[in-house]
Order: sequence, then structure tokens, then C-alpha cells
Amino acid sequence: MKILHTADWHLGKRLQDFQRHQEQKDVLEEITQIADRESVDLVIVAGDLFDTFNPPAEAEDLLYSTLKRLAAGGNRPVVVIAGNHDNPERIEAQDHFGRECGIVFAGFPKTEIRSHVLNCDAKLLRTAPGFVEIQLPRHAAPVRLILTPYANENRMRAYFGFLDADDEMRRSLQAHWSSLANTYMDDQGVNLLVAHLFVMKRGGTQPEETGDERSILQIGGASVVYTDMIPPQIQYTALGHLHRQQEISGGSSQVVYSSSPLAYSFAEADQQKYVMVIDAEPGKTVTVNSVPLQAGKRLLRKKFTRVDDAVEWLNANPTCYPEITLQTPTYLTSEDRRRLSQAHDSLSSGSIIPDIRDVDVVEEHPAKVIDLSQSMEALFTDYFKNKNKGQEPNERLRQLFSEILATDPE
Repeated sequence: MKILHTADWHLGKRLQDFQRHQEQKDVLEEITQIADRESVDLVIVAGDLFDTFNPPAEAEDLLYSTLKRLAAGGNRPVVVIAGNHDNPERIEAQDHFGRECGIVFAGFPKTEIRSHVLNCDAKLLRTAPGFVEIQLPRHAAPVRLILTPYANENRMRAYFGFLDADDEMRRSLQAHWSSLANTYMDDQGVNLLVAHLFVMKRGGTQPEETGDERSILQIGGASVVYTDMIPPQIQYTALGHLHRQQEISGGSSQVVYSSSPLAYSFAEADQQKYVMVIDAEPGKTVTVNSVPLQAGKRLLRKKFTRVDDAVEWLNANPTCYPEITLQTPTYLTSEDRRRLSQAHDSLSSGSIIPDIRDVDVVEEHPAKVIDLSQSMEALFTDYFKNKNKGQEPNERLRQLFSEILATDPE
């Protein structure tokens, strides 16, 4: 069977002053066309459907019309989980719509699709908290999915019963996954895990992430999960949360972030975006193909020392969202800013970054330059040291700052 894995649509998200509804509409149409062209049997959307808990009406319209098209009149089931930007109650409120179209919605880690009888050719064979087994129209073998939507620390504690330690949370989550896999998964069906979590190899380097999608290994967020926790019955893990397409090593099968369909911050500048198309058979290693997406504008970053060079580059790249850094010995004049703004329709004032330094003379002690690609935590530390004569913020201040970053609007 063929499975399409996508995530992190962030419908309703803007880029500074620019709304991106048309780009989102175009890229979701492209994803639908890929699903049709590849004769996909099942679509997985691994969280962050919306950008906020209360998305605009046009974002909701776009989501549900796209899911309905992806479901292809009930011939192609779609499985959708909530991410950290989603309101899980809002996601699960569409149960009736999902039943009619062949779409399964899961907002919480132990959601059980009790009354969900699909009005289409696909059938729900078995369900349990955090698990669903589906009979696809064209296949004798079923597909089994462990579903783990995003949950903050409070929800994790409520669902899995752990107290405070990160290790206890991981043990509880691993036990939940193992119990489901041991009960429902054998080599007579295709076995998948779908999750919206921060996942890494135990003892390895943290995977790359953008400023908008910080590590949720923070106070108030869900702790990091390791690939060796994934049950051996799982043939493929479809992840959402991080916006760069990447495979995470350290597990017994492939663990993949599909990427967001559009670049949503300049930390993602010039990234190629993808959907994943998986060929799967019971009891066999899956084949994973990265299908590049073409819709949507690229985000490009560039540094200059002369305004004339910046203007020339902006004129030569009219179809992107640009961010330019100008290394100059003086502040930019209003005339400089006017020339830059007139050179490109998608250049906002916040995307013109002056880097004040002597560009011709190498100083013995060069001026401190702010690296805006750093994480918010690193920027906070730099700011605190600058304001306090080099003193580092203490651990309590760091924790308070992390709490602010990780707060969701519950």
C-alpha cells in the first residue's frame, strides 16, 4: 500500500506583514495532486493543522475542503492528529464530518474512536485509546496506527499518570506504545506510529529546528522522546513538529519528519519542502520517497555591504520573501530604506537588518554582532549579558523564560 505523510500545515500563519492564504491553498492543492498521481491509499497529517488555537474562518474552510478532497469520496482514508499549535477539542469536534468522508481525527494521546463508523469503503476494524486499525478499500491486509497527538506536561501527566520526572514520562509513554503494539500489531498488517513530538536519538545531537518550533524539551512542554522507545513492530514513524525534512536515527525502523509544506520563518530560508510517499507491505521494510513541493514562495537571506548591491539583488529575485542584512559603518538612512523597500514588493521593514560595523577596518576588538538565527534562549542570554556587564542569567531566570516560551493558551 502507498501512504502519504505530511505535517505542519500551519494554516492561517502569516509572515510578518504578509498573509499567505493563497500560497497555502496552492501547496495543499499540489499535495492533493501528488496523492492522486501516486495512487495513494492512505494520507497521514501529523499535526499543526492550524497556526493558532482560534484560526481564521478561511483557514478552517481550507483545511476541511482539502481533507475532503484528499479523502477522494471515501476511497482514501485520511488520519489527522493535533499538534502543539492546535486546539485538540476543535480538531475532534469534526467527528461527524470525518465519519461522512472517511477521515479519522485524534486530538489527545488516548483518544478512542468509539462511535466512528466510516460511511465509505474503508472500515474501522479495531480501536483502543491511542490506536486505530483500518481496512483499506484495495487491500486485504489492514493498516494499524498508534496515534500520539501533542500533549503538554499537564496532559501527559493526566493521560499517563507520571509525577514529575522526565524519565517517568518516557517510561509511561513507552509502556503505552508497547502495550498497543503487543496487543494489536503482528506481521499480517502494516504497522505505523503517528506522533507530534520532539524526537531524537538517545545520546545523539538534537535535530535541527526553527525558532518558531523550538524544542519542547522545556518547562511546561512535553519532554524529548527517543527513537529507541518506538516498538519494534512499527515499520514507519510519521512525525510532525520540526519544519525541516529529516530522518531521525537510533530506532529499529525509519523515523521521519516530513517537513512543513511552506517555509514559515527565515530560520527556514531556502529550505526545500517535501511530502513523504511510503511503500509498505506487512512484515517488510518500507520504502520512503521524498517528493519535493514546488508551490509557495522561497524565503531567502542575503548579506551586503552596499545598498546598491542589495537593491540589484532584490530586483533580480522578485518572487521570494527576502531578508537582507546590511553591514554598514553607519545607521541606514531613510533614503536607503526607501530604495530597498521600493526594490521588492515582499520586503518588510522588519526584514531589513542593519549590522553596524566598520566594514573596511578589522578592529582589534570587533563589535558584537547579533546572530538572529540563534534560538530564543540564546538571544535572551546574549541580551541579559549585554545589559548586566557580562553576567549570565541564573537557572531560575532561564526556567521562567522557558515557561513563557512553552506556554500554550489553555
